[in-house]
Amino acid sequence: MKTSIPYLVLLALAALIFFWWPDQLPLAARIATMAILVMSLDLVVGYGGLATLGHSALYGTGAYAAGLLAMHLTGNPLLGLVAGALAGGLLAWLSALFLLRYEGLSFLMLTVALSQIAQNGASKLRDWTGGEDGLTGFQIDSILGIWSFDLYGKTAFVYCFVVMLLCLWAMRRLMGSPFGLSVLGIHQNRLRTAAIGGSVRGQLLKLYAFSGFFAGIAGALNAQVNQIVGLDTLGFELSAEALVMLVLGGAGNLFGAIGGTAVFMFIHHTAATINPYHWLFIIGGMLVFVVLVPRERLWARLRLVWSRPAPNPSTQDAT
Repeated sequence: MKTSIPYLVLLALAALIFFWWPDQLPLAARIATMAILVMSLDLVVGYGGLATLGHSALYGTGAYAAGLLAMHLTGNPLLGLVAGALAGGLLAWLSALFLLRYEGLSFLMLTVALSQIAQNGASKLRDWTGGEDGLTGFQIDSILGIWSFDLYGKTAFVYCFVVMLLCLWAMRRLMGSPFGLSVLGIHQNRLRTAAIGGSVRGQLLKLYAFSGFFAGIAGALNAQVNQIVGLDTLGFELSAEALVMLVLGGAGNLFGAIGGTAVFMFIHHTAATINPYHWLFIIGGMLVFVVLVPRERLWARLRLVWSRPAPNPSTQDAT
């Protein structure tokens, strides 16, 4: 029962947004899409202990795969999700064969290089990707032939939110399995895991492929909802923002990844509306606060305040 409470909270929040803030549904759909990307990043960073700044390459590959499928074969959104997932997972697996030969700063810089190579390649392949103008002109069919994408974002929000919940459930099951526990063991102590016969590189290779699979789903969702795929989906900036969202929510916690994404994007949207030039000061201040004040200490202080008994009025009058 306790494991279902967070899902019920998410459903209640989704219903609240749908009925009370219908004008914010496009933003909420974008948050759900980005939450999938940040959760996929959490698999690698939070659970696997692999610092990466190239996750946008997997996200953008999934977006282009879904867009090209809709343009040349079929606009079926569910098939588009499958195409995006397979494209992101395949790129992750192929790149990890090389990347996992390195650790630490070398691994981090090579992931940045992967993102830059993917972005530059998409820019050069204008006949396929549209280059600087982006991939446009494709149409997405109705979901299951029933629900069409509307201008108000209602279908897009429900669609993205349902896919996000399914991805959350799948990732939690994955990391709660023996495979996920072995990945946590590798994160805590690689040498000990190898000493007891664990395949460190093989497990991390699978983890990176799974992460790319879910990042590709997020990219495909973005392509289907916006019906345009730009070079920014492969850019370094997207990877950096996703990492910031993960830090805000707390690495190693999939629900925290969703919360960090929602906080970052809501503040981004609100602050950019008020002052489009200085909104990063607010995000920077939040990051400083998160780094300097550990979450455990913050929650302990809040629990202490909440559990403090309220003063008794009669006692105060007697004194």
